[in-house]
Amino acid sequence: MFVVPAGVVVISVILFPWLFTLFMSTHEWKIGGGHHFVGLDNYRKLFTDERFLWSMVRTLYFTALAVIGPMVLGVAAALVFNRNFPLRGLARTIFILPMMATPVAVALVWTMMFHPQLGVLNWLLSQFGIPPSMWVYDAKTVIPTLVMVEIWHWTPLVMLITLGGLASLPQDPYEAAKIDGASPLQSFWHITLPLLAPFLVVALIIRTIDALKAFDTIYVITQGGPGTSSETINIFLYLQGFAYYNMGYASAVVVVFFTMIVGLASLLLWTRKRVKA
Repeated sequence: MFVVPAGVVVISVILFPWLFTLFMSTHEWKIGGGHHFVGLDNYRKLFTDERFLWSMVRTLYFTALAVIGPMVLGVAAALVFNRNFPLRGLARTIFILPMMATPVAVALVWTMMFHPQLGVLNWLLSQFGIPPSMWVYDAKTVIPTLVMVEIWHWTPLVMLITLGGLASLPQDPYEAAKIDGASPLQSFWHITLPLLAPFLVVALIIRTIDALKAFDTIYVITQGGPGTSSETINIFLYLQGFAYYNMGYASAVVVVFFTMIVGLASLLLWTRKRVKA
């Protein structure tokens, strides 16, 4: 009887919406209109919908860049902040400040900075004699530019996770490596990196899931534009459900996207177990 309240919460908050989403995905369902059963037609339509397929490609491209960048820079920053130097505490505090801001606030600030004529980024480029960039207003640069915002925002998270791992590492292997004449690079590659692997996999899982479901930053800055060049699955889903009112079709997108995330998360968790073993 003690678990009944928790069971009711789980069923009402998690299980029921998921089952109802599955139910809607098998219907042609318009907001404010009727609905009728169409079976798997929404799913068949998805995988022949070129716009949806391209949104998947963009999502994977964005996710790959938005994971690799913070992982590399976060580990590098952790190695720097793990050393003793003057004002290290203040430097750490300043470094993690971006993570404290809400994504929408971050997006609004960067939107002003990306403005082709009035933005500070093009002004900085001009000081070094570099031609101005269109940033998020060019289909070729919009995804890398959005990734730059993600890197700035979430590198501190990877740094904190890695820094916690570095603080827990034993010192004996480093002393033995120093006696054997190992260089700092060799010590990092053969000692630090293997010992940090469980922590890095945790950071990788968090960043991957977070990048896959990125919505607010992209929507505030570009709304999926220019055209559809930054339309990820989340933007596509939002537009189908709340701009075109195709709730049945949007629900099918949710099911496919959720399945993809669960599969990828399961693979990463399996990798984490292998690394710990």
